[in-house]
Amino acid sequence: MSANTRPPGPPTQTYDSAFLKACRREPVPHTPVWFMRQAGRSLPEYLKVREGVPMLESCMRPELVTEITLQPVRRHKVDAAIYFSDIVVPLKAIGVDLDIKPGVGPVVAEPIRRREDLARLRDLTLDDVAYVTEAIGALTGELGATPLIGFAGAPFTLASYLVEGGPSRNHENTKALMYGDPGLWADLLDRLADITAAFLKVQIEAGASAVQLFDSWVGALAPDDYRRSVMPASAKVFDAVAGYGVPRIHFGVGTGELLGLMGEAGADVVGVDWRVPLDEAARRVGPGKALQGNLDPAVLFAPREAVEEQAGRVLDAAAGLEGHVFNLGHGVLPTTNPDALTRLVEYVHTRTAR
Repeated sequence: MSANTRPPGPPTQTYDSAFLKACRREPVPHTPVWFMRQAGRSLPEYLKVREGVPMLESCMRPELVTEITLQPVRRHKVDAAIYFSDIVVPLKAIGVDLDIKPGVGPVVAEPIRRREDLARLRDLTLDDVAYVTEAIGALTGELGATPLIGFAGAPFTLASYLVEGGPSRNHENTKALMYGDPGLWADLLDRLADITAAFLKVQIEAGASAVQLFDSWVGALAPDDYRRSVMPASAKVFDAVAGYGVPRIHFGVGTGELLGLMGEAGADVVGVDWRVPLDEAARRVGPGKALQGNLDPAVLFAPREAVEEQAGRVLDAAAGLEGHVFNLGHGVLPTTNPDALTRLVEYVHTRTAR
């Protein structure tokens, strides 16, 4: 696998898309929109094609990945597709014994707690995830001028699953390792940074026009802990894919106190959850970055007029930004009415048409 497999920068067809222009902080014809978890449980067509297929298996079947990734583009007319996968896919690909249990999330059979456990985290190779290359090849052919966003889980969030053995509210084992054995912690995150970077490179070289690093659990940390114990690994991931010239997005939940540091880690676009207004987020992040967000996903359960009022507030707060990609402040909730998402895309496009 080589950085020279394809020319630097996003595919030519997508370069002038509203989404990529916003990521580059260039003038746009309208504010671009996409949603986290847009290809997921809120869509009846998703539930139909996933029926009887376990989550991890569905991520490894190129024809299924292609169909699911395209569904929200067809239905909602969003400005970007996001590759259908899961953040633990690269861990499964290198042989970690894990599964995604319905109603629970990723569960790891043997948590990583000791230095000798690191040996289970080998390098990720192209052959481990050949289905990704196949699916993205099919997707870029179908999407044409619509950009495809590749993604991966950030080292801290992957580490938290590996150390806890599954989802955790307090991350007590994770923090105990981080504070109690900082050397082992640093080596664990460095190893995960290499795996994550390799997974992103596969997606970019296959044709992804941008990538997003999800650090779902990093909001559990104080800024000093993030800077000292997490930021070096995240920065290593962003540095590893910098030469491709594709926008790099960084998103975490509950990260209002970390927004500036997340930008410093190397992102071109910083995702903001719904807790911090975008104008305030811009002040915390500083100049030179686009922002992404940040409507509360629960707002979509309100009447249409209320949804548009709240979306309008997000757009007003974004009015002075260098670049803005409209999104939710977290993923689409499973019981969201898909029509509410379709109407929201139309509203943002119409309201911001230039």
